[in-house]
Amino acid sequence: MIDYKNKKYKNYFKDLGISDEAVEQRLNEIKKYYFYGNDDERVYYPVGDDMAYIMDTGNTDARTEGMSYGMMICVQLDMKEEFDRIWKWAKTYMWMETGFNEGYFAWSCALDGTKNADGPAPDGEEFFAMALFFASHRWGDGEGIFNYSQEAKKILSACIHKGENGRIGVPMWNRENHQILFVPGIDFTDPSYHLPHFYELFAEWADEEDREFWKLAAKASREYLVKACHPDTGFSAEYAEFDGTPMSRPLPWTTDRHDWFFSDSYRTVANIGLDYEWFGTDEGQCAATTKIQDFLLPYKRNGAYHIFEIDGTVVDSQALHPVAIGATVAQASLASKSENKMEWIGSFWNQPMRRGKWRYYDNCLYFFAFLALSGNYRIY
Repeated sequence: MIDYKNKKYKNYFKDLGISDEAVEQRLNEIKKYYFYGNDDERVYYPVGDDMAYIMDTGNTDARTEGMSYGMMICVQLDMKEEFDRIWKWAKTYMWMETGFNEGYFAWSCALDGTKNADGPAPDGEEFFAMALFFASHRWGDGEGIFNYSQEAKKILSACIHKGENGRIGVPMWNRENHQILFVPGIDFTDPSYHLPHFYELFAEWADEEDREFWKLAAKASREYLVKACHPDTGFSAEYAEFDGTPMSRPLPWTTDRHDWFFSDSYRTVANIGLDYEWFGTDEGQCAATTKIQDFLLPYKRNGAYHIFEIDGTVVDSQALHPVAIGATVAQASLASKSENKMEWIGSFWNQPMRRGKWRYYDNCLYFFAFLALSGNYRIY
């Protein structure tokens, strides 16, 4: 296990000659924009005296993805009040106390707290758990829902034990291959959900009986990412089979494609980068970070990202989340060996945050990239 209490985190902006003071000022500007900016900037919305939600501004709802992202950002920045507000909203409105999905969180809620769905999305649960463990270690456990470490352990126990010993429901991980599922009970995965750096820590802090599972999950996810990222482009699909190939089977709830390099996919190389920054383990997955930076360099220089097949074939002329692409590919520098990685970091430094309807997803990934590249995305 890494000595995370004494771990040093690199500020990559220093290599561009940017001062610590300038980085700190920029981080404060990003924080103000994201949490307390104008109505076409912020995504954080307080509710009453003690709750708040992160709004998906493109869909006008609150999602476990964004809520758990907001909590992770808060714990990284020592923003306890905002963290507790988001967590209380999630537990009040999103958490399912009874029924088939008891112990999970409804992936989407209306802004008044009404559940839009009864199903969960596993990336929310894994981010909730990790943010809660970090909160426990930064601020200490409180009472009730603010007993952070106990809440994290309960989430993880549900994720892998539902369906066992008479417990209703189905798990969020395939217990045989240790891969996270796109939704509980489904027979495929989402490469961007694979967070081996989280699983390494779950193997230290989850219920003792589950720690071996998380060790195996970390190894399985790194090996999976090698197969899921295209050998020439570094691209992964949004949804993929357990062998890493793009998942193109028809789905009952949508006619949209998910076998291409599109919104979810952008997170994959950023996750690989952060995993390598935290643990320095390369099972071959880090090659994708170099390949994606080299492949996308001409598109960055031309100022236009596209929707791609994972082999690099252009499908459409306009990407929905171009800021997210630039941010995540810059974050890939944490593991990249590309000669162009400092150009990516420099371009990211000069990239403003997004305004308007589609700002939520872009700016969440922008915030994570800035934290990671400035040495402020840390293990607590």
